[in-house]
Amino acid sequence: MTDPGWPWTQSETEGPDEDHLAAACARLFAGADGRLLLSHLTRIILGTSPGPEVTEARLRHLEGQRALVLALRHLAARGGLSLLPPLL
Repeated sequence: MTDPGWPWTQSETEGPDEDHLAAACARLFAGADGRLLLSHLTRIILGTSPGPEVTEARLRHLEGQRALVLALRHLAARGGLSLLPPLL
């Protein structure tokens, strides 16, 4: 039996389709404020190097953040946003 409280138990057909989601993400980051936010997230999360003393918990947290930023960048690019901040 699946737990209905977990989002990944939902059917892939529920909610917005991928094309609509990608277009919405591109619109979100197309304006000046969106570009500023995406640039900031790219810089502080993808440009972070934790060093050898990093704890496993911190490393897992950082990798989750990186996955989220990369997923947003991918959706925005798929939705038609062409001016993404450079990867660091």
